[in-house]
Amino acid sequence: MITITILKNKDESFMGFHCIGHAGYAPEGEDIICAGVSSLVINTVNSLAYFTKTKFSADSEEETGKLAVSFQEPADHDGDLLMRSLVLGLQGIQNTYGNEYIHLNYKEV
Repeated sequence: MITITILKNKDESFMGFHCIGHAGYAPEGEDIICAGVSSLVINTVNSLAYFTKTKFSADSEEETGKLAVSFQEPADHDGDLLMRSLVLGLQGIQNTYGNEYIHLNYKEV
């Protein structure tokens, strides 16, 4: 299962996200859920770097599927929009394929 934790502060501003695991929907290289989640999270990280002024750090581990993104301060307007887009896409995958493959949760930091 892929677990994605969206990090928000007490004011509900985005502070990053953590993504870990493999969906197990299909064999490696054929898993459309892993491919979809990977595309969304990697595109979000790249877009945050290229299109926003949101300062962040990222850490990843290929074997576990871990990707951790932490903002140094709350996301700016553009970063907020990209994070909302990420959440929308992840919710769409979760709604289509179910909680047995992808779990989306929120954590206050």
